[in-house]
Amino acid sequence: MAGVLQRFEQRLENAVTGAFTRVFRSSVQPVEIAAALQREIDNNTKVLSRDRTLVPNDFTVELSPHDHERLTQFGSTLANELSTLVREHISEQRYTAAGEILISFTQDEALHTGRFHVNSRAAADVTPSPSQAMTDTAIRRASVVLDIGGLRHPIAGNRLTIGRGSTADLKIDDPGISRNHAEVRVSGASVSVHDLGSTNGITVDGRRVTDAPLANGSQFRLGNTTITVSIAEEQL
Repeated sequence: MAGVLQRFEQRLENAVTGAFTRVFRSSVQPVEIAAALQREIDNNTKVLSRDRTLVPNDFTVELSPHDHERLTQFGSTLANELSTLVREHISEQRYTAAGEILISFTQDEALHTGRFHVNSRAAADVTPSPSQAMTDTAIRRASVVLDIGGLRHPIAGNRLTIGRGSTADLKIDDPGISRNHAEVRVSGASVSVHDLGSTNGITVDGRRVTDAPLANGSQFRLGNTTITVSIAEEQL
């Protein structure tokens, strides 16, 4: 861990020519955030298999108003260097990140200067196939919409495959998801999800299933990704 932190400090010093030392003398030190990110990763591991351990990839650093104002002076420099540190730590520990490394800073009025919190989550990248229309019009017209991390994905036909492979209609870059993991089927007013022989299976509303009907508001989980189902009123 020390080697990663030392490289981080050296890169940061070179990038901003000592500006951080002057600005942060009595505030949150960047190296404190770096160490906290490493702890957050190590404390939130999930073993997928004997040689694969999943860790968070989306981090939010909550800062006091004083510290937030000073951090934002440096634009993306600090976030970029922290992202590099996180990637190095994940590589050295042989972890697997859920997706692209994301680091953001928010302001918390309740925090005093020099205090901060780090929150994290595993957020996989989701890529619809080129044939999937993602416009607002397509979402409004769809009888069934899948919500993944706040992004809405309409089901245009009577079925949609989900997996980590490039042939899936909805590709989710989640290490816990198989290449062809599941299929959502729509038949009239009936909506259901079916396991396609995945390694880690499916849970629907907390229950492990092979196939199951889905209702409006149902949630099913593939790997480390939770998907919420929205069914248009005329389908209910």
